[in-house]
Amino acid sequence: MASVARAFRPIASRALAQQPVAPIYRATPAFRFPRGTRSFSQSPLAQLKKYTESHEWIELAEGGKTAKIGITDYAAKSLGDVVFVELPEEGLEISAGEPVGAVESVKSASDVLSPVAGTVIRGNAVLEDNAKTINSSPEAEGWIAEIEVSDAAEIDALLDEAAYLETIDGEH
Repeated sequence: MASVARAFRPIASRALAQQPVAPIYRATPAFRFPRGTRSFSQSPLAQLKKYTESHEWIELAEGGKTAKIGITDYAAKSLGDVVFVELPEEGLEISAGEPVGAVESVKSASDVLSPVAGTVIRGNAVLEDNAKTINSSPEAEGWIAEIEVSDAAEIDALLDEAAYLETIDGEH
């Protein structure tokens, strides 16, 4: 009996490893979302990030009433090691193009200009203790000020990421 079982083992293992002959049909919906897309919607103002030719960025929060301002990755690399960040005072009213803070590095110092008009809600307290956060994460954790935007339509006049990257390529 054992010899019969040994004889059938190779045949049985090959049969088990093969796919079933009859195709399996699955019910598929008439419409499918392409891979990598989300099936929920998002506000067009949410996570809207724009840039200036003077290397600042502004990112609107979800409601479109507040925004964070900082310097771009390109500006942070150009400055070198940041040693001090001057943060704005809470309640400060600013116009587009006015300084909202300053960044000092080993190489130089530079004003950070507000891309739009608004009122300062707060400065990034993380930068008071660790100015180098701007070097490691200039367009995320290294934001300089959060403002209440006076007119969200001003943001439309700013550069999108592709247009900003073209201006950087022109500087090289």
